Amino acid sequence: MMKTQTDSPIVEQSPQTNGALYFGSYHLDLQNEQLWHEQQTVRLTGKSFAVLRYLVEHSNQLVTKRELFRAVWTSTIVSHSTLTSCIKELRKALADDARSPQYIETVHRRGYRFIAPLSSVPPQGPESRVQGPESERHGGVLLVQTPDPRRQALDVSLVGRDAELAQLHQWFARACRGERQVIFVSGEAGIGKTALVEAFLQRLETEGWRLVPSPQASSLKPLASPVWLAHGQCVEQYGAGEPYLPVLTALGRLCRGVEGDAVKGLLHRHAPTWLVHMPALLSDEERETLQRQVGGATRDRMLREMAEALEALTVERPFILCLEDLHWSDYSTLELLSVVTSRPEPARLFVLGTCRPLEVLGGDHPLKNLRIQIQRSDRYHDFTPSFLSAEAVGQYLARRFADRALPAGVEQVVHHHAEGNPLFMVNVADYLEQQGVFDDESGDQVQQILDGATIGIPESLRQLIEHHIEKMSADEQDVLMAASVAGMEFSAATVAAGLREEDEAVEVRCANLARRSQFFRDIGVAEWPDGTFVSRYRFIHAFYQNVLYERVPLGRRVSLHLRIGERLERAYPSRRDEVASELAVHFEHGRDFRRAVQYIGQAAQSAMWTYAYREAIDHLRKGVKLLTQLPESPEREQQELALQVGLSLSLMHTRGFAAPEVEHAYDRIRDLCQTAGDSLQRFAA
Repeated sequence: MMKTQTDSPIVEQSPQTNGALYFGSYHLDLQNEQLWHEQQTVRLTGKSFAVLRYLVEHSNQLVTKRELFRAVWTSTIVSHSTLTSCIKELRKALADDARSPQYIETVHRRGYRFIAPLSSVPPQGPESRVQGPESERHGGVLLVQTPDPRRQALDVSLVGRDAELAQLHQWFARACRGERQVIFVSGEAGIGKTALVEAFLQRLETEGWRLVPSPQASSLKPLASPVWLAHGQCVEQYGAGEPYLPVLTALGRLCRGVEGDAVKGLLHRHAPTWLVHMPALLSDEERETLQRQVGGATRDRMLREMAEALEALTVERPFILCLEDLHWSDYSTLELLSVVTSRPEPARLFVLGTCRPLEVLGGDHPLKNLRIQIQRSDRYHDFTPSFLSAEAVGQYLARRFADRALPAGVEQVVHHHAEGNPLFMVNVADYLEQQGVFDDESGDQVQQILDGATIGIPESLRQLIEHHIEKMSADEQDVLMAASVAGMEFSAATVAAGLREEDEAVEVRCANLARRSQFFRDIGVAEWPDGTFVSRYRFIHAFYQNVLYERVPLGRRVSLHLRIGERLERAYPSRRDEVASELAVHFEHGRDFRRAVQYIGQAAQSAMWTYAYREAIDHLRKGVKLLTQLPESPEREQQELALQVGLSLSLMHTRGFAAPEVEHAYDRIRDLCQTAGDSLQRFAA
């Protein structure tokens, strides 16, 4: 039960409405703990909902910060910034302006007051009806646009990006007309590539498009033009060795969504060679049957099938394929993008990728070659979000701290230290807030900021992150270190294995960090083949993982990698080929080179099975190099022989029969056979 003061009148709850309270175009379902805007649910965290409920139950009264802390955080000590974050989330959800509030009024330095008229009876009359969507036709495609007050809240969270968002919308309109589009959003770490993509997708939803799958798909009204949305991620630690990893991930998520059966059926008809590589979607019998059907398939067939499947998906509705961090992509995914881009058939396809140009420019990076191939096409566009101006930084600070009187000139200080980088800007603002700068009105600290002498603002984001880490508890730091070793995406179970702790205890710590949006976020639940259900998390930015990983001492890093690899082995008892690349990385860094080579061989076999010979070559060469870490033995020679045979075949497919690399590989095979006395293998070579 929520604690309330005895002298505070509480709004009566009508039994007929099942405990629902109405204000403006919103209503609060107290029984199910949901906030609704017209016919749509508004997502809130548990604590933010509790704050809103308490404010509503004490409507038109001053509720002090201390009172809210006692009512909502009954047994937990939290900082004032935690409450401020909840109020920010509520204002965003309600599209409320702190300067001229309709719902939540700030009483400076004291607390908050809920000021909107309340009713336990649903509003009646023309003004309460859901207005029909406004629509506009672009080239014969109906774009349905429904006014939504959350649009204003979204604008508050993303400043200085109006031009970029407008450009993305123009390209999306072309895709809706059947002109397939491939967009690369490029820029350095922290420039806001992912935030821009997420804002674009959110605006599509606020303008009336229904993205499928969607966390709220079951609660949204069916609209005239829903959009398929598939999201894939390239991963630095082992992503380069997994053929088609981001595409398979995106399709897998789509097949597990609200309308997943339809997508799975379409893949079965148009791209069976792809479906066979998604075992989690098939029973053992289905997979065996499909494997027999696609036996003898070629790489060209795989590419053609997926191109046709994507086109088939766009017949019913536009298809958005988001691929993040393409600078870590595998060759096969990029080749697929090249094929998809070059096909002449019309398709309502919108490929939206993010990448860092500095990691692409050097050497013979596959993404560099792809961009050269397709950049002459009017279907391909590459643009970089600009650095934020001092004016944009000022807008961000004014909106984020709307209930405070900001020191004069603070936007110039933040802009100077962040150098216009949005991620740096947020971290600098976080640091200043922790120092109490925005609560000080004496002018002394303002002068210190302008002089830049004594406030101790770190000159780089690395130092800011180090500062945040050091303020956390030892248990939380342990979780963060182990998570950085587990990978960009990880599960609480692998972190627990690395720390040798119970899964449940680590799960609680991970959930608390994700709930506070500290370093990583919750991305859902998955089931391992051994039947274990695991909570999955992802670092908010790769920079966080890199800084944390560098803090792990080398000896501890080795132990963590080894224990995490062993836990993954147990999780995939009969399907280790699916995570062979990841296992190889953990055992390599865990100094268990025997198992590392074993899984490198499995990863190479999987790559060759999908005709991803370049990825296979990378695996096999790495395996041969790692074998030198093992003592000489007949077993080591047999392992190298298997790797060299695979390498020679892969090189023939990519370099040709007469390539010097092929000759060298077969020379080595002959020498190994002669040493081992294996005449049969020598004859085959």
